[in-house]
Amino acid sequence: MKSAALLFLALLTCSLNAAEVFEAALGHEKDLPGGKEADGIRGDFVLRSDKVEAVISQNVANRRANMSTFYGEDGVTPGCLYDLTLRGAANDQLVVYGPCGHGPVSYVKIANVKEEGGAAVESVTTAAKNSGVFKRHEYRVKDGVQGIFITTVLRNETAQPQKTFTKSDFTRFESNGTTNDGIFWVDAINPAHKGAYALGTLNVTGIEKLEDTIELQPKQEVVISRFFAVGTSPAQAVGVVRAVKGGKLGTVNGRITDANGKSVTTATIQVSDGKKTVPGYVDESGAFSFTLPHGPTQFVIDDIGRAQATLSFTVTEGTVSLPKVALAAASRMRFDISDEAGKSIPCKAHFTPLDKDAPKLNLGPKHRAHGCVDQYHSEKGQFSVQLPPGKYRVVVVRGPEFSHLAKEVLIEPAREFVFKGTLKRLVDTKGWISADFHNHSTPSGDNVCDTDGRVINIAVEHLEFAPTTEHNRLYDWEPTIKALGLEAFIKTVKGMELTGSRQHFNAFPFEPDPLKQDGGAPVWNDDPRITALTLRRWQGERADRWIQFNHPDLSNMFVDRDSDGIADGGFVGVGGMIDGSEAENGPGTDILADSPFKVSRPAGALAMKVSSCREFIWRQLLNQGHRLVAVGVADAHSVYGNGVGCWRCYLPSSTDEPAKIDWAELSPHAKAGHMILTTGPFLEVTTQNGKIAGDDDRAIGGIDLKVRVQCTDWMDIDRVQVLVNSRPDPKLNFTRKTHPQMFKEGVVKFDQKIKVPLQHDAHLIVVAMHETAGQETCYGTSDYAKMRPCAYNNPIYVDADGNGFKPNYDTLGFDIPAGRQTADKVRPLLSKAGLMEDELKPAVPAAEAKKP
Repeated sequence: MKSAALLFLALLTCSLNAAEVFEAALGHEKDLPGGKEADGIRGDFVLRSDKVEAVISQNVANRRANMSTFYGEDGVTPGCLYDLTLRGAANDQLVVYGPCGHGPVSYVKIANVKEEGGAAVESVTTAAKNSGVFKRHEYRVKDGVQGIFITTVLRNETAQPQKTFTKSDFTRFESNGTTNDGIFWVDAINPAHKGAYALGTLNVTGIEKLEDTIELQPKQEVVISRFFAVGTSPAQAVGVVRAVKGGKLGTVNGRITDANGKSVTTATIQVSDGKKTVPGYVDESGAFSFTLPHGPTQFVIDDIGRAQATLSFTVTEGTVSLPKVALAAASRMRFDISDEAGKSIPCKAHFTPLDKDAPKLNLGPKHRAHGCVDQYHSEKGQFSVQLPPGKYRVVVVRGPEFSHLAKEVLIEPAREFVFKGTLKRLVDTKGWISADFHNHSTPSGDNVCDTDGRVINIAVEHLEFAPTTEHNRLYDWEPTIKALGLEAFIKTVKGMELTGSRQHFNAFPFEPDPLKQDGGAPVWNDDPRITALTLRRWQGERADRWIQFNHPDLSNMFVDRDSDGIADGGFVGVGGMIDGSEAENGPGTDILADSPFKVSRPAGALAMKVSSCREFIWRQLLNQGHRLVAVGVADAHSVYGNGVGCWRCYLPSSTDEPAKIDWAELSPHAKAGHMILTTGPFLEVTTQNGKIAGDDDRAIGGIDLKVRVQCTDWMDIDRVQVLVNSRPDPKLNFTRKTHPQMFKEGVVKFDQKIKVPLQHDAHLIVVAMHETAGQETCYGTSDYAKMRPCAYNNPIYVDADGNGFKPNYDTLGFDIPAGRQTADKVRPLLSKAGLMEDELKPAVPAAEAKKP
């Protein structure tokens, strides 16, 4: 009886895991594989065996894994391999694999498979739709095999020779290689995810040599058989391909521990492959298993903070169990960081090696939080970082409102250094919250940043409100925020960035449907007015819907709609269809620029390059009556380098607790322009009547501005400049050098009442900045360290005659530029304004210069 029960259980388990294929619909949507790059939606095809699960994309309009898989009308990817992970692992790392490229297909359907233990999907492009070449891909799984068999048939069905492509699309990875026996491998962007793939060609018939482009004679047919493996590391995946291809192979098993027998789970094993190596990883017990060719080989075992170990041995038939490898204890730094109440808080640490000739620190790729280049971003104050032994300067920070901690420490071999400290909240921002309306992670497609890495990055830079704004996909970061335990630190709303070849838009809130293409997002239109109207009405109009221009080409929007260099009025009316416009995107601080142009010569280039100065053109447009609410954002696409924190906004809030933030309450403030843009300094500007940024006020003869600037202990300002109708007033320019009595040394750097004389209506902007200092304490070796402390308010509009505010139409000495600006056009304009020597003017000979 017991034997019968066991047999039944075994058969049941076998049937549950048997190879199968189905459409992800009618309740099967829950069976779509998960993972960092999982992109399956309702109607896609799921292939499963007892070893793997995969998604083959369906044939519907605009089917793409994400915005940036491929661009253009033919950038669609139906009938491609979208997701592949070990069964039940929810660890997909693949964006897309397209055998012989991508593009429209005729149909995708479940293939008729008679092989027991197998299941398949086929994608067919008929000759009529493919320039005379019939193309069929079959994706097949088999029980017991850790991957997918892919068979491609290419056949010329015309009476003439036809060229066709055989090169595959395989995206998106940064670590890859090819073994000596021709197997291509890729590693996960974040190696800690322990997901990798390997691809090998099994057989080619119908042609002598397979190249990226081949010419097929009439009726000629070529069949390409490939195997696509998934593994926990490149070395493991390569071994799976080798096992399918056959040959003299052996299996090598082992385990890595420390000297006390505790599993080491972070080690990398470089497996020799001739003169190259292929990386392998251990599992959570420190164990590894690789299939390798017969013969002598070598493992080099690395783990940051531990001495390297080497194993040399010979692979033979069968299974070889290596002796347990015991590594020395790791040298590490353990952090215990809290706020003034003793509570753990998100923070980041960055490390500068101080030993002479010390190599650059590499804790991992820039796209993740837990170890990115020479930084570590943590969602909590208790964390450990393994480091090579040596002397370091260590800095711990949490955005521009908190103090910093800095120490020079010695990390001894096999020892732990405890770094304990308190980050104090120095800057008083009560009644205001910090926000960044524009950031990205891997669902956007144009980057590979971990979504949890993005959220942690937001938390450590102390951004309290951050809407979800992935490219061309309605998405929600809230589940990630909750999984990381960061609900008390970050509030988000669901939204998107709608992107095309010209003007991009951010918009929120929306409700995503993750089982639809792009989460149910609308499609971009080249006319920004149509896009703005579409976003306004999508899923029904709502009062708190926010729509903003992202990194706008203001000349294109308001002056020259076809960018042909001839002013035509731009897209008339578009300014009234948006709520805000990014004046700051990335680390620049050009709010006080003298012209709408920047002329530079890129390194190694002969020609001069002209770029527009968005801040200057924004100031010009303000004077034309365009009340464009300025927004400052990071537009982050990685964690280190292009992370969050460079620009942010402060806006009024009834709560200082992020968990209680309500966008419906914030939205009217944002739309009214009640926002301060800053790279760090907290600027407050209030009129004598209590009006703030974005407000209208009335004053005869002049107005008093109450200006207060606070900075944390690693930041300072040395200039406060008032702009009157976008022009810096030299009488309202205050510096530490010229007005030392107005500046202070504590957290409050400036706290003064400034009298602004006015004879006419004027909008007022106050700029507080440091003209030379950077932000190395916060950003370390990142390019953001070069960014100057800078803050300014959205304009306050002052009616000086009681007849209502009227713009003055001053263009600040330059026409508002049209498109197609060149160095030859721009240099004379800059020369005339006294901002650049006229390089076009020939030099006057000395003899002639002396003539009367």
